[in-house]
Amino acid sequence: MSALSPSFGSTSGLPPLGVPGLVSLAVLAIGTLALGLAYGPAHGALFLVGGALGIALYHAAFGFTSAWRVFIAEGRGRGLRVQMLLLAVAVILFFPPLVDGTLFGNPVKGSVSPAGIGVVFGAFLFGVGMQLGGGCASGTLFTAGGGNARMLVTLLFFIIGSVVATQHFDFWTSLPALPPVSLTQFGAVGGIAISLALFAAIAGLTVLVETRRNGALEQAPPAPRQGVSRLLRGPWPLVWGALALALLNFATLALAGRPWGITSAFALWGAKGAAAIGFDPASWAYWQTPANAKALSESVFADITSIMDFGLIAGAMLAAALAGRFAPSLDIPLRSILAAVVGGLMLGYGARIAYGCNIGAYFSGIASGSLHGYVWALAAFAGNVLGVRLRPFFFAERSTIRRIDG
Repeated sequence: MSALSPSFGSTSGLPPLGVPGLVSLAVLAIGTLALGLAYGPAHGALFLVGGALGIALYHAAFGFTSAWRVFIAEGRGRGLRVQMLLLAVAVILFFPPLVDGTLFGNPVKGSVSPAGIGVVFGAFLFGVGMQLGGGCASGTLFTAGGGNARMLVTLLFFIIGSVVATQHFDFWTSLPALPPVSLTQFGAVGGIAISLALFAAIAGLTVLVETRRNGALEQAPPAPRQGVSRLLRGPWPLVWGALALALLNFATLALAGRPWGITSAFALWGAKGAAAIGFDPASWAYWQTPANAKALSESVFADITSIMDFGLIAGAMLAAALAGRFAPSLDIPLRSILAAVVGGLMLGYGARIAYGCNIGAYFSGIASGSLHGYVWALAAFAGNVLGVRLRPFFFAERSTIRRIDG
């Protein structure tokens, strides 16, 4: 069974949480309280939002990587259509406050970055890494938190690739690029209308491809359980996952003043690790901007992205315990480990020079109307095409390639 697919198990009652479930509950509860006392209520709430993201990602098995792989390999587009729903809900929520500049009386800004050579190359590299590493940024965290030991290898090299990219960041930013541009410049209504038209066109294209290649659209699998049991234990329909992610990203915007991101924390963790073994990342241009220098000098628990990542891992562990599936295994084929190493390095390096990953650049970037988010998506999709072609050298998976999570 796919590591991203929750086990159905018994359809009544809740399984014992066991040590992993109790630990994750304690981490979420104590962490929320401690962070709130140390850094303020919003900080603690963001840790809890991270936990909710982990639960939603795990229970919906919301994998960007698998959805793209199945569309490329077999023309099945249900996962991509749900991603368009995710983006549609997000822009409807995001554009009005981003145009206004405030949300609930607090200043907010979108994830808008330049679109240039660095974004194109980085996103393409990230796309290849998605297929070799076995996940995107969110997928790496929630599957690792859910007990997938192989994804810990991907995560380690994701972090290494991220910090290496910060050493070269000034080179990539020196290359030709368009200035930051956002569809919010057309106003909330105009920007939403343009965005929805683009999403509808992409969804329509997936329908056309799927019906031509397969004769009919793939249907969602039947639910093994209903009601509260399904909410707590999963699996959730992909649509539930999309709605949860959009709403939780909006909560992040309200609490943090900017959308959800993941991979800047990996670079920070890697830089702190590099400093611990004798390197001097503080001398690199990336870490000399005021915001990055401040993050490097402070505890990782002061960093919003880091604490949301920690919360996401704990939430995924809790979801795996509720589903009765937290059972890590170290029986990992050597080729799969090699793919995790290479893929992780690509993911980390690519995300940093492309101003984000499938969350920070694709999801949050497009939710912010950023041109770089659309450029990222095109380049990353091209990288996924190559990555899918490379996967047979590392994985024996032909019989399971059609699995669509959720």
